[in-house]
Amino acid sequence: MPRGQKSKLRARERRRQVRGGEEPKNVKNSQATVGKEEHPSSSSSDIQNAPHSSSADEAISSQPELGGAESLMAAAISVVTQPRSTEGASNQVEEKPTTSLATTEPRVEDLIDQKIAMLVHYLLYKYQMKEPITKADMLKNIIQSCKNHFPEILKKASEHVELIFGLDVKELDPIKNIYVLVNKLEMGPDAKCSDSRGVPKTGLLMTVLSVIFTKGNCATEEQVWEVLNMMGIQENRNHFIFGDPKKVITKDLVRDRYLKYERIPDSNPPRFQFMWGPRAYAETTKMKVLEFLSKIHNTSPNSFPDLYEEAMKDEAERAQARLAARARTAAMASARSKVMPSNSCPK
Repeated sequence: MPRGQKSKLRARERRRQVRGGEEPKNVKNSQATVGKEEHPSSSSSDIQNAPHSSSADEAISSQPELGGAESLMAAAISVVTQPRSTEGASNQVEEKPTTSLATTEPRVEDLIDQKIAMLVHYLLYKYQMKEPITKADMLKNIIQSCKNHFPEILKKASEHVELIFGLDVKELDPIKNIYVLVNKLEMGPDAKCSDSRGVPKTGLLMTVLSVIFTKGNCATEEQVWEVLNMMGIQENRNHFIFGDPKKVITKDLVRDRYLKYERIPDSNPPRFQFMWGPRAYAETTKMKVLEFLSKIHNTSPNSFPDLYEEAMKDEAERAQARLAARARTAAMASARSKVMPSNSCPK
């Protein structure tokens, strides 16, 4: 074989050996790369099983029992703070950014919810102390670093104050931004719908009145407690706002003539029912109670056609009664003027 061909064959053999030596190295590097790609998957699994979920559950479960709208807010927080579940290891790397986002986003939301709860207590304190409420004071004492979220915080706090305590937040002076809390009941000077601490029970009363209205103006005790239990207000358990709720609705509000609490005829064992008391008819209306109920359900009064029709009929009857009362007052005044002697001197 010519020398040139032999040298070409030897060169070709050396190149084959070189390629053969590099191939295991490439395979080894590729295995190392796969190993590195598998590591984030296990890391994502660790995030999913990390203390975040348990700590979030503990934070929610350690909160005091909430009533009404606040319990809905707490439920919403628990849903947001729970990490998303993953389906298989192949999706864990893709889910990692989502999990990281879920752990960072609720911090702002939690801060806003905290400010809402603080503002609710602040508004209630100002109501008890009969002190004016200004936007400047709320920003300085409560809102602080969340000034950009003030409209949202005030709106949510106002809803909570209305649904839990039955108080409306009214802007008294739009220029100076002065607010007042107004009781939803048109109470007279001798009326009292609060406890010794001045905590209004109007929200609880409005809820019971709503149940009575929706049940045909007469609700059994079981029907009332079914609704209150859903709000975290239980019959044989003290509530952190209202104290002993059974005493409030079966004794206090009955004594104040806002509610009637009577035994159902011929019931054995004895069962009881609630109805509106005379002061409830005098200080509120079916339309106002329906508006209250609509806000709980985040809808409008006409979304309940039958109740809305009954409330409109009640409004018309009240208007006619007011006109008749004015007519009687005018007639009595006219009769008095005719009976009274004239002050003119005789000529």
